[in-house]
Amino acid sequence: MPKSKYDQIYKDLKRKIELNEFACQELLPSENNLIQTYDCSRNTVRRAISRLVTDGYVQTMQGKGVRNIYSPAQQTAFTIGEIESFRESAIRNGQVPSTKVLVFVELTTDETLSQKTGFPVNSQIYYIQRLHFLDHIPLILNHNYFRKDCVPGLTKEIAEDSIYHYLEQDLRITIVNSRRIMTVEKITEIDEKYLELNSEEYNCMAVVTSHTYDSNGIMFEFTQSRHRPDSFRFQDNAVRRLSHI
Repeated sequence: MPKSKYDQIYKDLKRKIELNEFACQELLPSENNLIQTYDCSRNTVRRAISRLVTDGYVQTMQGKGVRNIYSPAQQTAFTIGEIESFRESAIRNGQVPSTKVLVFVELTTDETLSQKTGFPVNSQIYYIQRLHFLDHIPLILNHNYFRKDCVPGLTKEIAEDSIYHYLEQDLRITIVNSRRIMTVEKITEIDEKYLELNSEEYNCMAVVTSHTYDSNGIMFEFTQSRHRPDSFRFQDNAVRRLSHI
């Protein structure tokens, strides 16, 4: 079965659910209706629905159909199980995103920077410090490191728009997986300055560190995202697996 077909159906249904075209707790169109709408096989529809189930958007109900269980978050919610750009997350949450590049320089990794990022010593990299706004409020301070040989032609203008859009649409890079670590760390002076935090009110913040890989298994990005503690929210859809013990 062509992935593009069921993936297209999945994305269209996901978009309609997020836009509330199917209200929460409402049943989606029947399987037969979806087959006619998308002009596809029953197996293709079931594959798309299965992915929506895995992502926590719908629930299958034997003998009744498929129910929408998606409820929009009241604040920004980033996903744990997917690789989602800042702009994609903002749009999904119905918010207006913008980005300001504070620093854009080219560096060569020394031993210290190599240990921090995981890039080999003497790697040519871009270091980008970006401030992300949602609805004109500064919420995330990103420290991005990209391998220059993997992401050629990166510019400040691209960084202020969407780096992942540039990677996927212009460079045709396939982003496969990202290893993430979430920690709570002390607020720094830079955090206070750009995220407009009062250290007397908040002395710690959520930090998400990511190592991201392409389809060749090459780590092309190391990023540290520092989130305002009053807006940080990651969500996941956990699945219970039967124990064989």
